[in-house]
Amino acid sequence: MKSALKTVYLDNSATTRVYKESAELAADVMYNSYGNPSSLHRKGIEAEKLIKRAKEQIAETLKVSPNDIYFTSGGTEADNLAIIGGCGMSRGKHIISTKIEHPAVLNTLQNMEKRGYMVELVPVLKNGAVDLEKLSHMIRKDTALVSCMYVNNEIGTIEPVEKIAKLIRKLNPNTLFHVDAVQAYGKIPFTAASIDADFISISSHKIHGPKGVGALYVRNKAKLAPIQFGGGQQNGIRPGTENVPGIAAFGLSAQMSCDNLVEKAERMNYLKNRLREGILSQIDDVVINTPNEGAAPHILNVSFAYVKSEVLLHSLEIDGIYVSSGSACSSHKKGPSYVLTAIGVNRQMIDGSIRFSLSEFTTAEEIDYTIEKLAENVIKIRKLMKK
Repeated sequence: MKSALKTVYLDNSATTRVYKESAELAADVMYNSYGNPSSLHRKGIEAEKLIKRAKEQIAETLKVSPNDIYFTSGGTEADNLAIIGGCGMSRGKHIISTKIEHPAVLNTLQNMEKRGYMVELVPVLKNGAVDLEKLSHMIRKDTALVSCMYVNNEIGTIEPVEKIAKLIRKLNPNTLFHVDAVQAYGKIPFTAASIDADFISISSHKIHGPKGVGALYVRNKAKLAPIQFGGGQQNGIRPGTENVPGIAAFGLSAQMSCDNLVEKAERMNYLKNRLREGILSQIDDVVINTPNEGAAPHILNVSFAYVKSEVLLHSLEIDGIYVSSGSACSSHKKGPSYVLTAIGVNRQMIDGSIRFSLSEFTTAEEIDYTIEKLAENVIKIRKLMKK
């Protein structure tokens, strides 16, 4: 039997451990480069240079101009700014999204309905991919914006955003395209040009950066209205004194996470498949909800029959293994996962679903230990539930 590992963290889609280098940079900026970037003195100019450097680092990973990067408080604000701000500059009153979007998008769309917009959600196929045929019939002359995530945060499906962009440009070139790339950025290689998006949302804490900072790429020809107002920072698009320590650390984390990305993705994918095969060989009555093909390298969603996910989650925690029973942003809500429901997973299996999400720091030893402890805990829980 393998000895217990102190911590096996497999909840990286919820948040990641900050790179040591990024944490040290943030601390140094807070202590030494603490000037307001809007101030004209040396301390202010020093802080402004740090923001400029972070923009350059992030822009380089997306192959865009630094002028197209706007910093936000995180992925949620970036999504809100793209949807509300993008529609605010359009005459159209029709928005299209998908049934499996993150709550940051779905709840924003509910608010847009209160503002008089018509929102339609395109269904997805059994593998979680957008039904392109149905989408093609939904795009109208008054469609202001289409919003679609790149990688689903619960099951890891890579959405066909390139094909969606082509549909939009063909059927209504005036329609704006927003891609929520929070789970894709730093995990799969892409550029702004490769997905042809007008807006791209990314988040720092998903790529080993600090929480409380994100960014929105805005194609320089796309029109975007601000959704908050203040001192005019960031060209008035996103005013407010910038979070300089967080932004500086975000820029460094972006650079580090995207360095050698293909090799990192291949390694994570290998470990994900090792976990998948280990589960299938060691445990009966399981369903893999993440598709074998067309999925991100770091997410594996599995349903265990005759097991409650929260019970299994806490049993694994005792063994030092940290996983999720679904999206962290929805973990406190009652009811079955709307993502698993949308792809046709039955309720019993949804109740026993666990999301494992890896990072570049995940090791084969951790995966093997997880498989061993999973088998032990599932058997134990099933015996208890039969009593």
